[in-house]
Amino acid sequence: MNICHIFAGGTLGNVRREWLEEQSGLVICADCGLRHAEKLGIKPDVIVGDFDSFCGELPDEPEIHRSVPEKDDTDTMLAVKLAIERGCGLIYLYGALGGERFDHAVANLQTMIYAREHGAELVLRGNETVRLQGEGERSYPREDGDRYFSVFAVTETVEIKRLSGVKYPLEDYTMRRSFPIGVSNEIADDSAFLAIERGLALVIQS
Repeated sequence: MNICHIFAGGTLGNVRREWLEEQSGLVICADCGLRHAEKLGIKPDVIVGDFDSFCGELPDEPEIHRSVPEKDDTDTMLAVKLAIERGCGLIYLYGALGGERFDHAVANLQTMIYAREHGAELVLRGNETVRLQGEGERSYPREDGDRYFSVFAVTETVEIKRLSGVKYPLEDYTMRRSFPIGVSNEIADDSAFLAIERGLALVIQS
């Protein structure tokens, strides 16, 4: 599977260069996300954006896609669309959560749904790791520093067949979007296991 790493302009968190080295792939910077890549010593393959928040001279080597500020897509969405166009099925997004712009954080969560609807998995990484899970089974290994494992309904309801390996397990449970019962659970074993019969859930390791 082709992999892409995208740097957005939000708070970077504890992102480490080793993550990109362990899973090499296309590197795209969205506007001032270039600063994060430079901080980690990462050279981007592509830079996209309207550059309304980036101050400085752009490097000569990367491919540059310049847009205008008056557009429907966020700079991050432009980067995600480009990654999908280039055949990337797994996309890691850094600098997507936190900072002063909560509206951008919400937009990036919606971008995760867009990626899923277009055949790619978009994973947000920083101080948290954020994924979407639909119908089926998945294991979530405990990552360094993990304390909490939270599951939220994205669709109106999520039919959970089993949630195990956590402090508060669930079985044959209907999770509702209007009540955050899945917040602040904890991985009790080496990994958590989630089986969903119907619906779409947001899974956060933090």
